Amino acid sequence: MEAEGSEGIPPPAVAEKPARKSTRKRSITIFIVVSLMNVALLGLLWSQLLTPAHNADNSQAGMSPLVGKPAPNFTLAALNARSASNISLASFKGRPVVINVWNSTCGPCIQEAPLLQSEWQRLRSQGQNVVFLGIDFQDARSDGLSFLQKYGITYPNVLDASGAVAISYGVTGTPETIFIDRTGVVVQKVVGELTAQSLQTNMTLLI
Repeated sequence: MEAEGSEGIPPPAVAEKPARKSTRKRSITIFIVVSLMNVALLGLLWSQLLTPAHNADNSQAGMSPLVGKPAPNFTLAALNARSASNISLASFKGRPVVINVWNSTCGPCIQEAPLLQSEWQRLRSQGQNVVFLGIDFQDARSDGLSFLQKYGITYPNVLDASGAVAISYGVTGTPETIFIDRTGVVVQKVVGELTAQSLQTNMTLLI
């Protein structure tokens, strides 16, 4: 009788416990690994956000198709209050030329104006025969004159009211700066605001 009764009772499920423990341990391990990977990814993204851009205003420097080719000649009216004479690029033949394209309403142009003026004065005091020439791009003459007076710009400037000359140099906005060597060849073009470093780096190409 006892033997018959014991046959209907199932044996205890003692083998399932190790399997459950193993599954739980594996899940915990996977969770930790995934969490660590997410933390590493977030750290990488955060470091990229904190890394400063390396001269973003000069990121297109040297990409102009004009680089390595003769600079297009032009003649424009001088931007000054004394006379209405014209200035031609050809008149500076044999001298390095820095052309800065600007506009009186351009914020970065205002920021870089003192840098250009001080560099021109420094080179002139050292006897360096480098020409600085500003091109006021698609501006009113009165606004351009006010800009030069307000920010103390004394090197030559011309007015490109239609924007045709600047466009022939591939200018799409302001400021842009073109560096032309003494043979009349474009050696560099900087799109965006100049910094002291970018200006000095490109001046070494001319002097």
